[in-house]
Amino acid sequence: MQAVSYIQPSGIYSWDMRQGRPAQTKRPALGERIAHARQQAGLTQGQLAQKLGTTQRVVTYWEREAVSLKPEQLAALAVALGVTTDFLLGLSSPKQRGTGPVGKARRLFDAISKLPRHQQEKIITLLEPFVREHVKAA
Repeated sequence: MQAVSYIQPSGIYSWDMRQGRPAQTKRPALGERIAHARQQAGLTQGQLAQKLGTTQRVVTYWEREAVSLKPEQLAALAVALGVTTDFLLGLSSPKQRGTGPVGKARRLFDAISKLPRHQQEKIITLLEPFVREHVKAA
């Protein structure tokens, strides 16, 4: 006989909660800019590490400790995050975010916009009821 778990959703936890324990110290300026750009790109530390060919532990270290990155690391990081090296170095401010979604939603909408028109219409037909229902509830 197989055990069955009866776990009731309590509403206390949600899918978008931050993971891990809070940091004891403030991030250095470079780490703050890396974390900000990573979150704006909709990436986890693990996903960014995979793009860079390194480990999540290294990305955490860059975000949490005062580090001195090599020029090629800085360039690869800027490309992976879609920002300039000037932004990472604090020489310029980030691009002002336009209207619309960020992160995963933006990437998904960008991909949808490249599909043929008839496929876009199919996706719109699927999404409209969800959006309509949300607007009614608000």
